[in-house]
Amino acid sequence: MNGLSVSELCCLFCCPPCPGRIAAKLAFLPPEPTYSLVPEPEPGPLKGEGRCLRGALRAAAGCAASRCGLSPALVPSCLVPLGSLPGPLTRPRHPPLPRYTLLFSHGNAVDLGQMSSFYIGLGSRINCNIFSYDYSGYGVSSGKPSEKNLYADIDAAWQALRARYGISPDSIVLYGQSIGTVPTVDLASRYECAAVVLHSPLTSGMRVAFPDTKKTYCFDAFPNIEKVSKITSPVLIIHGTEDEVIDFSHGLALYERCPKAVEPLWVEGAGHNDIELYSQYLERLRRFISQELQSQRA
Repeated sequence: MNGLSVSELCCLFCCPPCPGRIAAKLAFLPPEPTYSLVPEPEPGPLKGEGRCLRGALRAAAGCAASRCGLSPALVPSCLVPLGSLPGPLTRPRHPPLPRYTLLFSHGNAVDLGQMSSFYIGLGSRINCNIFSYDYSGYGVSSGKPSEKNLYADIDAAWQALRARYGISPDSIVLYGQSIGTVPTVDLASRYECAAVVLHSPLTSGMRVAFPDTKKTYCFDAFPNIEKVSKITSPVLIIHGTEDEVIDFSHGLALYERCPKAVEPLWVEGAGHNDIELYSQYLERLRRFISQELQSQRA
């Protein structure tokens, strides 16, 4: 989320403001693509020409896999509706085979190329498959970033996991980071899944721009606070206490509204982009996935 001047704020909320305009002003900062696509025959039951991930995505994944002793499955991916691009499904190589797959919605100002190394490292450390995608207008995905397209993009990724890879909802953990919590909360409010992880989440666009906002207006964007109470799956919320982009109070407010919230992780001293550097981050994720979810299924 980028800061706005007084004049920009006045312009933003002129008569009448609309959610799409607020979303575009507050949220979307797609970087220059860090990978490319080349035509490649589609293997398996899907016929026709596919498009395979290349460039920094493949290179970064290869380096990360080498460091972690993994053999990542960077699967060929087709562009799907509204430009959302399903990315690498990374699988830890050694037994035990992962029980869960994380559907990871990444933060702002990054694409799959920049995130793939992190995905492979995370998957190896918490023994999960990681499946991610690029939002419309990010990476080489077509279309333009918008709130509406965020929801369509994650729907396309969810359907790819279900139909293409045959992964059942009770094996999918929805993971959203920063702006990625917006599509994550929306999907989780409509579908039951194994669990949900909200990493540095926001309550709504207005509450980020105007911290004193106490209610949700009809023109607000990203209204996580109104949807989170509809999530029926276990929810782990992670937030840094010194977050300079999305204040810690957002995580607290969502935790209080979430009916199936588990013990949250409040990372003392962490900001918006460094939570992963704290040891308790991996420790809490491991416990949540390998112990708490398993005990609930028993």
